[in-house]
Amino acid sequence: MSERRFDVWTAGDAYERYMGRWSRLVADEFLRRLDRPPGDRWLDIGCGSGALTSTVAVRCRPGALLGVERSAGFAATARASAPPPTWVAVADAQALPVRDAVFDVAVSGLVLNFLPAPGAALAEAVRGVRPGGVVAAYVWDYAEGMGFLRHFWAAATTVDPSAGAHDESRRFPLCRPSPLRALWSEAGLTDVTVSPIEIPTLFAHFDDLWTPFLSGQGPAPGYVAALSPDRREQLRRTLCERVPARADGTIPLTARAWAVQGSRPTASARRAGRPRR
Repeated sequence: MSERRFDVWTAGDAYERYMGRWSRLVADEFLRRLDRPPGDRWLDIGCGSGALTSTVAVRCRPGALLGVERSAGFAATARASAPPPTWVAVADAQALPVRDAVFDVAVSGLVLNFLPAPGAALAEAVRGVRPGGVVAAYVWDYAEGMGFLRHFWAAATTVDPSAGAHDESRRFPLCRPSPLRALWSEAGLTDVTVSPIEIPTLFAHFDDLWTPFLSGQGPAPGYVAALSPDRREQLRRTLCERVPARADGTIPLTARAWAVQGSRPTASARRAGRPRR
């Protein structure tokens, strides 16, 4: 089975139940750390269902805010959830419909690792921000930090040893500090930092954890959708046995994202960095 076959992102409501509710918690902390002044012009690249876009609109009081999303279904959800002055356009992250150097901040949440050419998308983000502007993003720590996904893939490989090939921790080596730092530096950005953001992911009961895996949105749900009913039920039982439920049925887990940011150099900074002749 093809890995890309499972990377389906079309329905915003389904995504919200699976990942959006956790993405919004990360988005709030991500923006708190950026600490940008009111009135900035913001660009959200690969805005999905609008978790980061709507948080920017509410928390940061932007002067202008453009979300760009390739999926028309996700773009519609983002439009419905983000207040003014938000505008959402259907476009590819690797070919942004924006002029050069018009934004103060370009951000992206949980999308870089799904792009066929992350460097090309980052170059577009750099093009869109003014000299001195900030380019920042966050991605899940699939290798070690996503509790519910680690339990899911451990259960899946118990039932089906070949499932490990679809595990995001193997597929997305970009989602680690060193590759992210290197990507930002290679794009010509300066003052590059990478830091963790950890959030609680408390599930009310096992069905609260399991049902979103039936949505078909994303690699793990896509894998579940491809299973036979018997194998799917076997996976459900195995996962239920693995997760650490409390006496009241709640399942306390955590999720970690890696946040990276850097600045587009100003003309004076570029001149200062030239070797003397």
